[in-house]
Amino acid sequence: MQERIGSVSMGIHSRKKRPQPVVKRVSTTVDLDGIKTLLVPAAKAYQLGREVAFVCIGTDCSTGDAFGPLVGTALKLRGWNNVDGTMERPLDANRIAQEGIHPPADAIIIAIDACLGRPESIGMFAVSEGPLKPGEGIGLNLAPVGDYSIAGVVNRQGPRPYQTLQATSLHLVMQMAESAAAAINEALRGSSI
Repeated sequence: MQERIGSVSMGIHSRKKRPQPVVKRVSTTVDLDGIKTLLVPAAKAYQLGREVAFVCIGTDCSTGDAFGPLVGTALKLRGWNNVDGTMERPLDANRIAQEGIHPPADAIIIAIDACLGRPESIGMFAVSEGPLKPGEGIGLNLAPVGDYSIAGVVNRQGPRPYQTLQATSLHLVMQMAESAAAAINEALRGSSI
């Protein structure tokens, strides 16, 4: 099944001088094992000493869009240091505009965000080897980010994305975030803790 990775966050750009990646606009919708499969090449590079940085996009002011910061918080609790975007310090549009994003120069960047999708995809993850384009799902044209993309499908796509995000189940988003963080950690370190 194919999903568009059009995340719901309000913006992203970086002052970092990285070449602009080609955005893969179609992703595969997967379960937790699919996240682990996606990250196999990243895990090999990590085991050879390459840094991993997480860019967890979203806000704590919207239930559905809290997926990224919730994953970021769970990754921090698992001992990951290069995490930008947590519940304590969300990586929302205002913060991105003021501070930008500054992952380590040679790090593998894993971008994490929420997205809206088909009803049958809710609770799954739209993944892609390549960047995601934050805000695309709500019509924003912002810079892509990430070497790998994981977008939690938190609710169904509809005509009013902001209202849909506000009406998204917090319980579902929290469960998805914790499960995604465990799968990411297990994929990279071989442990779900």
